Amino acid sequence: MPRAQRTNGRRLITLAVACGATAGALAQTPAQRTTAPAKETAALPAHGPLEPAQWLKRMDQALMTRNYDGTFAHWHAGRVEMLRIIHRVQDGAVSERLASLDGSGREFIRSGATLSCYLPDRRTVLVEQNPQQPSLVGFPTVSDQTASNYEIREVGRARLNRHDTHVITVAPKDEFRYGYRLWIDDSTAMPLKTQLCDAHGQVIEQIVFASLRLPTHIADSAFRPEISTDGFQRLHSDPAPSTAALAWNAMRLPPGFRMTVRSAQVLPGSANAVDQIVFTDGFASVSVFVERQTASGDQPPAPESATLGSSSAFSTVVEGHKITAVGEVPPATVQFIATQLKPQDQASSDQRAH
Repeated sequence: MPRAQRTNGRRLITLAVACGATAGALAQTPAQRTTAPAKETAALPAHGPLEPAQWLKRMDQALMTRNYDGTFAHWHAGRVEMLRIIHRVQDGAVSERLASLDGSGREFIRSGATLSCYLPDRRTVLVEQNPQQPSLVGFPTVSDQTASNYEIREVGRARLNRHDTHVITVAPKDEFRYGYRLWIDDSTAMPLKTQLCDAHGQVIEQIVFASLRLPTHIADSAFRPEISTDGFQRLHSDPAPSTAALAWNAMRLPPGFRMTVRSAQVLPGSANAVDQIVFTDGFASVSVFVERQTASGDQPPAPESATLGSSSAFSTVVEGHKITAVGEVPPATVQFIATQLKPQDQASSDQRAH
C-alpha cells in the first residue's frame, strides 16, 4: 500500500483505505501461468474480431458483472504476496473480499457502500463508508478520455495454461502515467495476467492468477472474515459535510486528468474532516488529501515524497493545510498535482492572471 514517509498513524490508515490497501494493481516477473477457469465458467457471447479498446471494455464488463473467486500472486516493490479475491454481484449489489494468504491476516471486505479493513497487526477494524475505489483490486478501465492519452494496441496472442489470450498494451503518450500489458482470456474476457510498466517498458508490478473460478453462486459466508476480531479496536472513517471540500482547486493538471470526486472523511481520533479530491485520466488516478495543520513553530515542514513500487506519494503545506497526493503514477505526477492545489479564491485569481 502507498505510504508517505514520516506520516502519522491516522494518515497511514487513511491512505490505506483511500488506496484500497490492497495489492493495488499490477506487478513484476513475466513467465507465470494462470489456472483455467473452472467448468462453471461461462463463455461470453461470440463476437467478430474486436478492436483492442473493445477488448478492454469487454474486460471491464466481465469484472463488473461476473461472480469470480481467484487466487493471484502480486509482485510489488521487490516482494511477492499471494492474495485471494472473491467478487459477487447479486440483485444489483456488489460484495467483495480480498484476503492475504501469506500470514499477515489482512482482509478487506466490501458490502455495498461499506468497506471494512481487518488489520491484525494493529488489532484494528477500520470501517469506511462510500469508498471511492471501484474495486478492491485495481484493473485499468476504459473511458472516452483514454484514446487521447494512451495508445491501445493488440500485440499478439498467447497461450496461458491452454487458454487463448489477447495481449493488449496501453502505452502512455507522455511521462505523467504508466503503461499496461494485459492478457485477456478469449472466452471469458477476464484479465489472467496484468503488468504495470514504466516509461522504459520495464515491469514494475504484476498480477498473475494462479486459480480463477467463475461460479454462478457464491454464499454469504464467503464474505465473512476468517480472523477472530476479539479485542480489536473498531474505528470508523465516516463521510462528513465540509465546505472545505469545495474550497480547493488545481490551477493546472497533467494533460487528460480531471477531477472526479470530492468528499470529506472524519478520521479516527480527530474531530476535523480531511478532504479528498480524486483526479483521473480514465486509467490512472491520484487521490489528494487536504488536512488543516495545527500550529507547530515558525517553519512549515519540508515537502516529503516516497515511492513504493508503482505507488508514489508527495506531501507539502499550502496555506496552513497539509496536501498529500498518492497514486499509481510516476513521482512527477503526484508532485505536479499536489503543488498545483490552491484555495479556490486564490486558484481562480491565478487562473485569471494567466
